[in-house]
Amino acid sequence: MRLRLPHPLVLLLGGVAVAALLTWILPAGAYDRRLDEASGRELVVAGTYKVTEAAPVGIMAAVLAVPRGIVAGADVILTVLIVGGVFALLDATGALSRLVGSLVGRTRRPRLVVVAVCLIFATLGALENMQEEIIALIPVLLVLTRGLGFGAITAIGMSAGSAAVGAAFGPTNPFQTGIALRFAELPPLTQPALRFGLLAAAVTVWIGYTILMIPRDDQHPEVTPPAAVPATARDLVLFAMVLLPFVPYVIGVMYFDFGFNELSALFLVAGFGVGLVSGRDLSTTAADLLKSMETMLAASMFIGVARAISVVLTDGRVIDTIVHGLASPLDGMPGTAAAMLMIPIQSLLHIPVPSVSGQAVLTMPIMAPLADLLGVSRDAAVIAFQTGAGLMDMLTPTSGALLAILLIAKVDFGRWLRFAIPGTLLVALVGIAGIVLAG
Repeated sequence: MRLRLPHPLVLLLGGVAVAALLTWILPAGAYDRRLDEASGRELVVAGTYKVTEAAPVGIMAAVLAVPRGIVAGADVILTVLIVGGVFALLDATGALSRLVGSLVGRTRRPRLVVVAVCLIFATLGALENMQEEIIALIPVLLVLTRGLGFGAITAIGMSAGSAAVGAAFGPTNPFQTGIALRFAELPPLTQPALRFGLLAAAVTVWIGYTILMIPRDDQHPEVTPPAAVPATARDLVLFAMVLLPFVPYVIGVMYFDFGFNELSALFLVAGFGVGLVSGRDLSTTAADLLKSMETMLAASMFIGVARAISVVLTDGRVIDTIVHGLASPLDGMPGTAAAMLMIPIQSLLHIPVPSVSGQAVLTMPIMAPLADLLGVSRDAAVIAFQTGAGLMDMLTPTSGALLAILLIAKVDFGRWLRFAIPGTLLVALVGIAGIVLAG
């Protein structure tokens, strides 16, 4: 009998109930905290945990924690809606499909085409956590790889696989790294040289692995070529318009203290620009942009409900107790080695919580102070999250987008895992190196 997990929203709401129950079972406690003058944030002080007065959370307070969590994560939720909506609007114009389709027939150096496509999808993953948008592109990609003499595994590896790797290590990905940094109480772009270096290394490893495995790609399904529609100059302009906001955003993060609100504002302008350039008027653009945001509603709700869990644990004064319980067995272990154990924890959590955004909100309020106690930087905890949860996006059986991609490509899930697991483990070594370097 096949195990079927409840809907992620049901699991997260159950998590709120469990969190409330824990406030009645676990002793309330707290660590002392000190202000770090260099970063301006409060750090947990090891060895200062003490039991405090109990503050159990009742049923009504637990229910109220859900809207409170949504309000507390409003800036993150709005960014997910707007940024995701703009990319969904771009996808609705057909520009992405036509641009990918324009590569069909360019077979003189097939492996260079694979490298180019990998880089495109890794970039899109790093910028906007691309996943669901790939579903509609699979028929075009299958035609492309067949023309190159390759199979369906290569098509998925250079699209969904590359996007997952780029999304996991993208320093400016607002859906993963950005949210994890926000709830680890870190600036939007810390250690940029390290983070961009990890992105380059991870993508390079994945591209090399994908090319190395091409001769073993035995999946060659019959596909009906979609109608060939040539890409236009307007398609390139539309594509450039959704990438452009990241330029002032990165500059703003580094020099002007930009955050999620500024990113949302930049993409709101870009969204209307995409609509107008694609031939829509203002009213139609507004309506289509709102419709595109509907695709991100589930992810936004996951973020709010996951935030409600930490709200309950904080109100019940047991979040430090949980951190203390996690830290005690690791006492005496080298901090870096202990931080590496966060990777399998995050990986396993990603099966019942397939939303990376929701998982970041759920886990970082616990993992960040745990990093303080382990004597490693909070950046190391964030990199462990990126490696564990981010890379699991191409392995978890609870990912609807991944299963849809495999279904369209006619690739069995087990066959995909035989390809993806070794490559994922190789890329995870990059994340482990990042934890060591972030120290």
